[in-house]
Amino acid sequence: MDDERADDQTSEVGVGPWVGPWPDDAHFDAGLLAEGDRRNVVDRYRYWRHDAVVADLDRRRHEFHVAIENWQHDLNIGTVVRTANAFLAREVHIVGRRRWNRRGAMVTDRYQHVRYHATAEDLVEWAGVEGLVVVGVDNLPGSVPIETVHLPRACVLLFGQEGPGLSPAARAAAAVVCSIAQYGSTRSINAGVASGIAMHTWIRQHAAPPPS
Repeated sequence: MDDERADDQTSEVGVGPWVGPWPDDAHFDAGLLAEGDRRNVVDRYRYWRHDAVVADLDRRRHEFHVAIENWQHDLNIGTVVRTANAFLAREVHIVGRRRWNRRGAMVTDRYQHVRYHATAEDLVEWAGVEGLVVVGVDNLPGSVPIETVHLPRACVLLFGQEGPGLSPAARAAAAVVCSIAQYGSTRSINAGVASGIAMHTWIRQHAAPPPS
């Protein structure tokens, strides 16, 4: 049994073994039909093979990418990956260290494409080749309120390390840096929360309602 099935069975989510004649559609997984599907997936993907789910997601992925710097093993990365999966980002890019804590991703990294870049400059070079605008997200002097910005359809939303925020190299590389309005006493919100706000801003501007 793979990690995803083991993790999800402990929380008693999902559905039990298939009741009745088995479907003959190639999307379905015989093991899941026999044992039940306890994975953290939406109902339309119940009992589907993992590769079939990824293929269907790939067919519908949005044009935005998400990138986060990882110089000090940021614990937010798992949340960023999970949120990117929820909003169907094209890819998640991790800049810096390749190792990160996957626990917060709740196994969604199995469905989300993740690409690694050694430096912010490497990310920007790759984005340029792909025709993507790099949009930094951080509450910095001179940043533009994301609430007032029309985000590019084809873009990379770039987030910094928890605490220091975007590195100087990332700030210099971004075509624009957007801030997120805050009204309380805290200096900043964590990158996991900020990424969700920024991704949903893109969704509101560019995406159709999700399939039922």
